[in-house]
Amino acid sequence: MSRTHISSSHDVNRGNNQVQEYHGLINQGATSYLNSVLQVLFMTEEFREAVKRCQNKYKRGIDPQLQTLFKNLTKRTAETTEVTTRLHIKNVNEQHDPAEYFERILTKTSDKASQIFKGQLTYRTVCQCGKKTPKDSPFWNLPLPMTDETYTIEHGIQEFFTDSEFSGENQLYCKSCQSKRNATVQCEVKHHPEVLMLLLKRFEFNYHHMSYVKNCSAVDVSLTITIPENQRYELYALVEHFGSLKGGHYTATIKPLDEDRWYEFNDSSVTLLSNQKYELPRLQKSQSAYLLFYKKKNSGTQDEREESAMAGLPLNNNITAECQNVNRNEREALYDHSNEE
Repeated sequence: MSRTHISSSHDVNRGNNQVQEYHGLINQGATSYLNSVLQVLFMTEEFREAVKRCQNKYKRGIDPQLQTLFKNLTKRTAETTEVTTRLHIKNVNEQHDPAEYFERILTKTSDKASQIFKGQLTYRTVCQCGKKTPKDSPFWNLPLPMTDETYTIEHGIQEFFTDSEFSGENQLYCKSCQSKRNATVQCEVKHHPEVLMLLLKRFEFNYHHMSYVKNCSAVDVSLTITIPENQRYELYALVEHFGSLKGGHYTATIKPLDEDRWYEFNDSSVTLLSNQKYELPRLQKSQSAYLLFYKKKNSGTQDEREESAMAGLPLNNNITAECQNVNRNEREALYDHSNEE
């Protein structure tokens, strides 16, 4: 794929219009995992503005460090030492999961900032006796298990929201029946986040090798998706992983607001992709896509969107415990199998 490098000393011209200059982040050793998600957060206008307006400087918060970082990113290539210190990253030469640190950042930001990425699912257990038991579960992302075959995002979403049947040894305990019974667990979206993050579960534990392995299967990346209940989203950013688990590297590919062009953010280097592969209405096959970021397609002012993002959701207190990354194969853990009376 051909790229055009963006110098740190001038803007890029597009016809008669000048495009805002973008800057990279210095890699402290093996911190590409952090740089990639920080660039996505910075290029998410609603989040950037919410952080900018935040006056809450509680001791464990990270908003002051993000404010400084985002201000520097508008002017020059920036350092992330204040952020890594706040996140208690002691070994910058050790690679980590960008999804994990994306969540850590959100749990340390103000409520208005974090709510942009926070959704809520409702899992409803339906016993064969007819009793329905709902259970709400906030989330930062929807994890999609992958197969070894060609994989599509639509198929992953469909699988995630497919009803789960529990019978035989997997029956669920019903309080009304006071025994274990056959049951169905249904999943629906109670609150759609303004930005939906999909996590492709490329890294799975292989019991044959007794270690984590990377699934390098090609994925059909959908530029627009629809999730229940008929809510549409459009892709604007993705984090990609290249290489192996031990020696891999992360980059972010982002389409800025009000632009039709995609840029690659690779640590301190920012490049304009001359081959604009993520253009509507095409799908793009990718063996490196890991985190996908989709913006909700709706109308309304920014204030109205912020009010919608805050509506009906708990605040950031104990949010780490609340936001569980649940996939279809893990739903059984949400319900009690052992409470026989």
